[in-house]
Amino acid sequence: MNATNTQDTRALKAASRRLARRIALRAILQKVAYSAAVFLLILALTAPAQTPAPQKQTWKPVAFAIIKYNDEAPKSWNLYHTEKKGLLLLRLWKRCLLVDMKEEEVYDVDPGTVKEAGENVEWSLASKPAEPIETGEWKSRDIGPTHRVRFRLGKNGNIVEMQIPLMPNGKPAY
Repeated sequence: MNATNTQDTRALKAASRRLARRIALRAILQKVAYSAAVFLLILALTAPAQTPAPQKQTWKPVAFAIIKYNDEAPKSWNLYHTEKKGLLLLRLWKRCLLVDMKEEEVYDVDPGTVKEAGENVEWSLASKPAEPIETGEWKSRDIGPTHRVRFRLGKNGNIVEMQIPLMPNGKPAY
């Protein structure tokens, strides 16, 4: 009987140890799962939301503007503005130019990215090229009720002149 008792005791201790290991393992797994859930929740709350595709801005025509190309009126042109002052979009024949008046820079914009919407156009500033076109001889001054900007495309390129109307107080409207 003594040998059977010893075997039963050993079996009971082994079963008890297995049960204790299962309980300990279950407790560890619960802690890991809880920690992972908390981590994912914090990550979801603090991670910035994915930015949607850049929205196209509506550019409206500049009323009463005058454009000259090599001191002559081009046959096909239009000048557009957005809410952000100092940025103009010039459509000259099939070419589009983004003119940054503050930085005195001109960017060659892909005309395929500019979409017509009635008399307005839609284009996103996120599509702006990284590097501006080389512009020389940038001249800007007020001439009566208009603001004249004149620049050369490239080192020895063509001259573009824009005459943009001013508000009655003399400040640029666009």
